[in-house]
Amino acid sequence: MVGSTQKGVRWTITGVLLFMAIVVTSFIHRVGEPRVMTLAETRANGLFLFDTPRDPGDFSLIDHNGSPFTERDLINHWTLIFFGFTHCPDICPTTMANLAELKAQLVGTEASDARVVMLSVDPARDTPDRLAQYAPYFHSDFIGVTGDFADVLNFAQRLNAPFRKVSEPDGAYQMEHSANVMLMNPRGDYHGFFRAPLDVPKMRVTLRSTQYLWEH
Repeated sequence: MVGSTQKGVRWTITGVLLFMAIVVTSFIHRVGEPRVMTLAETRANGLFLFDTPRDPGDFSLIDHNGSPFTERDLINHWTLIFFGFTHCPDICPTTMANLAELKAQLVGTEASDARVVMLSVDPARDTPDRLAQYAPYFHSDFIGVTGDFADVLNFAQRLNAPFRKVSEPDGAYQMEHSANVMLMNPRGDYHGFFRAPLDVPKMRVTLRSTQYLWEH
């Protein structure tokens, strides 16, 4: 009778411990998952998503390694595209530094699935060699992209990223351009954009939520 009682107690203790292990494991799993955000929360955090992602169509550009950069390079990962230029005195280096901080704060597949592209709006000066010195300076995974002016302009117009050349009295010039960061989804479609100025902590939680919703 005593042995039977002890056996029952052991089974009870085992069951309680197993239940506790399941609860703890479930809690840890939930903590590790991104918080799913509403559309209003997403916008409040600076990310404006389109009801229907937009196909940017075909394009032909060149990355900082001198290799073709086309619509196929947007497939199977999230891409953050910033239209800037290497002679930019303030907005561009600040944005690139923010994107490098964002990249560092993402973890695991979220980080590896998020690519950052700086597409030059000043192709006359931003050669692949110059971009190879500029973009990876902020993060080794960053990609600099350039191309013929007409091709860059055409692609920028498809992503609603206006820019224009502004001449200075001394004969030099600067480029005025959008400071928003465009978000392309793993199908290569224009998914939405992060409005400037960027807030890295808000970008991180919002991007994680967007990636999670896409996968689930």
